[in-house]
Amino acid sequence: MARRMESKVYYRFASALGLVLIATGMFFFIWFRFVSVHNQTMHLTGLGNLGMAAGIYALLYILLGRQFRAFTIGDERKASIVAAQIVSLLLTDFSEIFISLAIIGEFRLFWLLAWRYALLWVVQSLVIGLLTVWLVDSYRRVFPPYELLEVFGDVENDVHRKIDDVFYKFHIRDRVHYSKPDLLERLRDYDGILINDIPATEKNDIIKRCFELDKRVYFVPKISDILVKSSRSVNLMDTPLYLCRNNGITTVELALKRAFDLILSILALLLLSPLFIITACAIKLDDGGPVFYRQKRCTLGGRPFMILKFRSMIVNAEADGRSHPAGEHDDRITRVGRIIRAARIDELPQLINIMKGDMSIVGPRPERIEHVRIYSEEIPEFSYRNKVKGGLTGYAQVYGKYNTSALDKLKLDLVYITNFSLVLDFQIIMETLKILFSRESTEGFTPSKSAELHDYPESGKPDN
Repeated sequence: MARRMESKVYYRFASALGLVLIATGMFFFIWFRFVSVHNQTMHLTGLGNLGMAAGIYALLYILLGRQFRAFTIGDERKASIVAAQIVSLLLTDFSEIFISLAIIGEFRLFWLLAWRYALLWVVQSLVIGLLTVWLVDSYRRVFPPYELLEVFGDVENDVHRKIDDVFYKFHIRDRVHYSKPDLLERLRDYDGILINDIPATEKNDIIKRCFELDKRVYFVPKISDILVKSSRSVNLMDTPLYLCRNNGITTVELALKRAFDLILSILALLLLSPLFIITACAIKLDDGGPVFYRQKRCTLGGRPFMILKFRSMIVNAEADGRSHPAGEHDDRITRVGRIIRAARIDELPQLINIMKGDMSIVGPRPERIEHVRIYSEEIPEFSYRNKVKGGLTGYAQVYGKYNTSALDKLKLDLVYITNFSLVLDFQIIMETLKILFSRESTEGFTPSKSAELHDYPESGKPDN
């Protein structure tokens, strides 16, 4: 097992090194040709200067790639890794425009350099994207998925199905109830263990045993697990002590986040104004109905507000006043609506909500009032999501799906709330671009899903 892990590390390192060298080599070709023609007064074509320029580019690409998990060959879906590469290259090439101009010292050359780097990004995205797909496919052929033993509890859920969907990384070879008497002895026969919602005492015993056997452990966290994860060590005595501050976002962080929201929403509205006009005209010409759709949602502290969206469904789609989640082939969605929903264009008017202060760029997705009431009856902790403003995008939108269960949405949003930083906000904004490559992120409610608005409660004894 240890040798297999080492081989995976070497493969990922070699893959990342190859991608960095290819991307940097393509940049170097453009940079060398440019400075050879457009800058005769400085010695930029010397070996030292050329090496420094290439080094800066490679370092920036590595840092951004690591931030967006662009080099996680074999760990994530191909589409996700390719999207991360495209975003990393985009930000690297965009940053290099200004770095290169600063090195040359002639900002009048901005447009000459900008179009070259834009073309560079397109070519890099194609070459690096195709190479990444090949590297991932090769990884899957060389390294078979982990053979897992699932230890499940008394409450039925769909974790087993979700794990099976990640076929390239996991294979659940056996499933066993946590009460089996010979369970701890069986752990040694598998690559890893999946702990799926079992009582805390048994969970602790399994984790300790896996530590003895050097076995990897995957487990579905309870809400308290997520809250405790943000704690830090306090060294005041000879007994380990951890502190969970639970203070929420500080006043300074709130002010910075609000300034970030205002600047970004205003810029986005200005840049996207042509798209707003085209979309509005298309909706009006399609069926003559109103362009915008307003709906009451919850934000910070549970305060209700009217969210604004481009209308993607027929007029009076919920004439009976009840909530009807959109299905994958819902005949209430208009022709224009199918296009703008697929491209997320219907969400763009929420930039106005952000300017008004009802929402933030990043945060938990604002839920409908009636949904919050239903979810809170089953999951009292669901109100924890309202510790921050609702967001246009967020952790649950990036890593979840449209039909992700209420409990899983809550857990994903709590990961964001307990780890908040402006850096995390920026990362989520960039990660949002990646979900456009994944159809499952827009997967609608099936009839069975829409009927099951309640999620299963967390089972087991209190954590200890």
